Amino acid sequence: MNQKQIAGERAVEFIEDGMVVGLGTGSTVYFSLLALGERVKAGLQIQGIPTSEATTKLAKQLQIPLTDFAAQPVLDITIDGADAVLPDLSLIKGGGGALLREKLVASASKKMIVVADESKQVATFDHAVIPIEVVPFAWETTAERIRQLGGRTHLRCQGEQVFVTDNHNFILDTTFAEVGDVAALQQSLKLLTGVVETGLFPNLADMVIIGTTDGVHILS
Repeated sequence: MNQKQIAGERAVEFIEDGMVVGLGTGSTVYFSLLALGERVKAGLQIQGIPTSEATTKLAKQLQIPLTDFAAQPVLDITIDGADAVLPDLSLIKGGGGALLREKLVASASKKMIVVADESKQVATFDHAVIPIEVVPFAWETTAERIRQLGGRTHLRCQGEQVFVTDNHNFILDTTFAEVGDVAALQQSLKLLTGVVETGLFPNLADMVIIGTTDGVHILS
């Protein structure tokens, strides 16, 4: 039983005719998109707003109708993945590098459904990798500011090259020895000059669908 597949497919059951849908990014959401493409082919009327160039490309291949924020400033529902999930539904996202667009889409949605396999459930974000999107100019100085907050930073690379996001920024993969208040850490990081956004998603997920060896578990 593919845990990612059963979680991804289950989330699509919550999409109804006429909805504007945030289309997430990642290996579990991939299965959501495939299932959504089948429902659209069968007659479901929806419009999607993708969270990455990769998702845009896949949605077009699946003939999922797309729109944008100029036409649809409020979304009914977003389906997205996560790299880590706490019992209170706080998330870490951004392993794929789409965290800024993912947070913009989630924040504009009435409901956010997260899909993940059971390996993503954790008890704490202590020592977990938190992606932080930063402006390329003077990124070294931004990294030093993050270190002063207690973070250990590592500039994300892809092969020999620095990884560049869809928004033309860099990512500092950062760990903290202790992460107590997720919202407070998010706020402290956002106040640092040079930080565009963080992969901490407190108070955004309404439901988490976990694929397990025993089937689907829903947290809300």
